[in-house]
Amino acid sequence: MSKPLVEELYTPNLTAVRERIKTDPRLKVLLDDKADPALFEAFLITWNSLGVYMTEPVDGWIRRAGEATVKVGLDDVGQKLIAHAKHEAGHHLMMVEDTKHLVARWNERRSPKLNVEELLAQPPTAAMKEYREIHENTITGEMPAAQVAIEYEIEGLSTVLGPVILEQAKKVCGEEILQGMSFLKEHTEIDVGHTALNEVMLDKLLAQVPDKAPIIAKTGASALDIYLRFMGDCVERAGKLVQSAAAA
Repeated sequence: MSKPLVEELYTPNLTAVRERIKTDPRLKVLLDDKADPALFEAFLITWNSLGVYMTEPVDGWIRRAGEATVKVGLDDVGQKLIAHAKHEAGHHLMMVEDTKHLVARWNERRSPKLNVEELLAQPPTAAMKEYREIHENTITGEMPAAQVAIEYEIEGLSTVLGPVILEQAKKVCGEEILQGMSFLKEHTEIDVGHTALNEVMLDKLLAQVPDKAPIIAKTGASALDIYLRFMGDCVERAGKLVQSAAAA
């Protein structure tokens, strides 16, 4: 029995960037057994508040990528993307609510006091801008169906890192903090199914256009690289927040 095309044509090109999930020094600080609770809280606040910028356009990206995919003749993959887009609408609102909960928790315990609106209005980092750009470039590029690879990597990241971060949150900050982690909790659960479906869709796509495997793999690798850099940015900003707290 031949192995899936995802395994043959796609995964070998993702090995290096996926390895960084385990080795990135900024993430290792966050997930260390002796992680600073203040740093972890500050990370969650930063990740949720900045994550709104990353998450709000997602359903539109997936729908537009699906429509563009249909136009280039890959109807099955395109229609599945369009259907999937409906499941992503409004998810950024969970991150807004999580930010509010986490900021209230922080302000009860720590200084400096944080302002939700100011956090949500922070300027995007370079990685955040690149995240929007890779979606737009994929939609308007020669292979809009490569959106499947973006979904496969980013939703797959939820299934890999999500449980680890949730467990670390309970260990470092106490179980109560999970009340401000609704977005991560939900995506850790639902993205298991999404990732399985994405893998099937990606395998079908590679069967239809095997010559496009390099660009599809490059798109997935680039999206994951950008998101990991975004998470690193969140750890760095969290560190600055903790320094301000220490000074206060």
